[in-house]
Amino acid sequence: MGDIKKIEFKPRSFPKTAEQEQSIKNKCSESFIFNSLEDSDLKTVILAFEQKNYKPGEVVIKQGDEGNEIFLVDKGELDCQRVEKQGEEPKHLKVYKPGESFGELALLYNAPRAATIIAKTDCTLWSLDRQCFNRIVKDSAIKKREKNEEAFYNLLEERLELCYEALMCRY
Repeated sequence: MGDIKKIEFKPRSFPKTAEQEQSIKNKCSESFIFNSLEDSDLKTVILAFEQKNYKPGEVVIKQGDEGNEIFLVDKGELDCQRVEKQGEEPKHLKVYKPGESFGELALLYNAPRAATIIAKTDCTLWSLDRQCFNRIVKDSAIKKREKNEEAFYNLLEERLELCYEALMCRY
């Protein structure tokens, strides 16, 4: 059997002004999803974000639809609502503001959209596709967790050795 070649990931890239890049970087630093990315990964993500504009009343994502992107709010406000039971009126959950992100649940869990997001004002959003999110953001979080776990176990092992040595000296 031949070797299976790993397909190299090439993220999409959209040109941005220096001001837009800085704005995205600032917003990412406020978002729990993006604020732990390494600088090189953050740069790739910033370039991969696609600008999308919405007018008041426009639906950005609809509950139950397939999710293929995560959104980072640059400007404007958006209403988040959810229908709990078929036939009921939507329940207002929150208002998304600049610096917040939404849509990650569908990407993380490969599940339908959990809520509907509607532009409340004129909005500028940055959209990151599923592939880039999974290959960079999700993988980065997994690597960071593994690194932290390794550091924890190394520290634990050191402490256990110290305790063992202390016990051996006593007896």
